[in-house]
Amino acid sequence: MADTDQQDNGRGLWYGVAAYGIWGLFPLFWPLLEPGAADDILANRMVWSLVAVVLLLIAQRHWGWIRPLLRQPRRLAMLAGAATVISVNWGVYIWAVNAGHVVETSLGYFINPLVTIGFGVLVLKERLRNAQWTAVGIGAAAVAVLTVAYGQLPWIALTLALSFATYGLLKKQVGLSGLESLAAESAFMFPFALGYLVYLEVSGRGTFGHTVAGSYGWGHSGLLMLSGVITAVPLLFFGAAAVRVPLTVLGLLQYLAPVFQFLIGVAVFHESMPPARWAGFALVWAALALLTWDALRQVRADRAVRAAAVAPQPAPAEPAVTR
Repeated sequence: MADTDQQDNGRGLWYGVAAYGIWGLFPLFWPLLEPGAADDILANRMVWSLVAVVLLLIAQRHWGWIRPLLRQPRRLAMLAGAATVISVNWGVYIWAVNAGHVVETSLGYFINPLVTIGFGVLVLKERLRNAQWTAVGIGAAAVAVLTVAYGQLPWIALTLALSFATYGLLKKQVGLSGLESLAAESAFMFPFALGYLVYLEVSGRGTFGHTVAGSYGWGHSGLLMLSGVITAVPLLFFGAAAVRVPLTVLGLLQYLAPVFQFLIGVAVFHESMPPARWAGFALVWAALALLTWDALRQVRADRAVRAAAVAPQPAPAEPAVTR
């Protein structure tokens, strides 16, 4: 039984690596969809995501969650909000990658845990430990340093972090699995995305289903369709990992994606990293290291408390008998 659990944990770890690894390699995919503009790519991603997720639901025969959801207007409203903010996130991310700002997109996902903590305090009224407050303070200092380094607020990173943190907050309230949530969000986005694709077609700006000699051919349309698949597949891996490994492991794996993005930006696209930007990123990494240390320390403390609670208590000593 222990060997089975260990094997299951091992598979879960690799599922998690696959999920965050694919997300981290996204900056290599979006440039392949040029000369499509960011809005064209985004609309296609929304449309083909619904197609891909419906095919997955058909394959799994997983429909039972839909009818109860339709009877809960509050959850539907939150899903609509989640669909809106993830659309903003996707759009800014695709534009930023294809505009040569891959490093700054990685910064957005590096600081996302700090923004999420801020939301926990402001929205959910959570109380922070001293180490968490310190990490948030270091993160704020990092943003100030990077503002000086970029000559402006790092708005791409902040938009990605804020939108994704808002998305996570809404998803926490809705309580659907990754695949179910993507299906519902894609259904909300689909009519708007499809309508926008029609508009692009009428205005002559659409690229799906077209070929231009010396520029792009039918392979371009195939890649646009593939954008739906690569949106759904890492979610499947993530779902498989989430049920097999502890949340602390998933929390550490989440840093794989921005690490890959950062390395791609620097090593593949050769984006500029002057000393001031390195200093800002170093502060962000220091904050994340502090958060990770604090989280692991808290997990060990919680385990010790639970172990003490279930440990057999010594039998009470028998009272002495006076003769």
